[in-house]
Amino acid sequence: MFESLSLHALQQYWWAIDSLLAGLLVFLLFVQGGQTLIYSLGKTSTEQSIIVNSLGRKWELTFTTLVTFGGAIFASFPLFYSTSFGGAYWVWMAILFCFVIQAVAYEYRSKPSNVFGAKTYEIFLLINGILGTVLLGAAVATMFTGSSFSVQFGNISNVEATPISQWMVGSHGLEATLDFRNLLLGLAVFFLSRTLAILYFYSNIDNAEIIMRARKILLINSLLFVLLFVAFVVSIFLSNGYAYQEGTQVFFLEKYKYFLNFIQMPLIGILFLTGVVLVLAGIGLTLMKPNYSKGIWFSGIGTVVTVFCLLLNIGYNNTSFYPSSFDLQSSISIENGSSSHYTLTAMSYVSLLVPFVLAYIWYAWKLIDSKKINESELKSEKHLY
Repeated sequence: MFESLSLHALQQYWWAIDSLLAGLLVFLLFVQGGQTLIYSLGKTSTEQSIIVNSLGRKWELTFTTLVTFGGAIFASFPLFYSTSFGGAYWVWMAILFCFVIQAVAYEYRSKPSNVFGAKTYEIFLLINGILGTVLLGAAVATMFTGSSFSVQFGNISNVEATPISQWMVGSHGLEATLDFRNLLLGLAVFFLSRTLAILYFYSNIDNAEIIMRARKILLINSLLFVLLFVAFVVSIFLSNGYAYQEGTQVFFLEKYKYFLNFIQMPLIGILFLTGVVLVLAGIGLTLMKPNYSKGIWFSGIGTVVTVFCLLLNIGYNNTSFYPSSFDLQSSISIENGSSSHYTLTAMSYVSLLVPFVLAYIWYAWKLIDSKKINESELKSEKHLY
């Protein structure tokens, strides 16, 4: 089945899968966002434990999706993986560190032998919630704004040659935070994660005090997210984009490239707008209806669709999905950065298992959330985070 597809078709197929995984990851960052709200929404130790245990039931999904995305991008577009993860290693190491201390926090926060106290591990969760989202958003934004690296494409097939790619600045990825457009997306992801967390608490927590406080800060966080996201999208639409000539792989700057991509690929543009509307619908319905608890599904699906379309925008239509601001011709596209036809074909058969995995996640989620968490359930729970 997949053997009959051309290499370019397989490249497009796998970029779509990677983009979908990225969308799921951004949605699941509501766990990180919720961790930044432990003290804002929980004023007693019991309320704080309710919030932590509500998030603790889902944190592994975020971590697993992050690892799955990394594995998929490594197998399908190894040049991007080696260039970004091997060159911008300080920013990726910082992100990884944030997720490691998150795992430690959920494991040891409520252990009887915890000598550091619950607050120490709650601070770990706070660090993960702030730095993890902002740095991840800033790193993704460089796929639009560009990074300082060079690639020697002639060395790819020569195992004895010098390194294929080199990072050209000593900060190795941390310089991404100096570009205001990258910070716009990083902060937008941060406030989106907090907004999604509040919507999730509506569907998962049965505590009037927590929900009352959540309602008060939902409007502020959602407004900040919308303003930052719109500012990022406008700045990207008005800037030069990284394009290449089909067949020759000669890269050049094209004015309004990312905006024109949505016009020239109308289906993706319409899906992008649909995703944005769904995110706003979930927020709006929750604000207008005091007892509404389904907003997380509207906004969650909308988040996945929006991120999915944003990444399709930079992967398709002769666009570089990882541009080099140091050397334009070192930019990476789905055509010059992918695995071989054989590898992509073999992986494509494995990808047929993805719907079954998603079905399992949905089933497990439904079972876990069959009953909202409250104080009485917390006391009867054998395993606490």
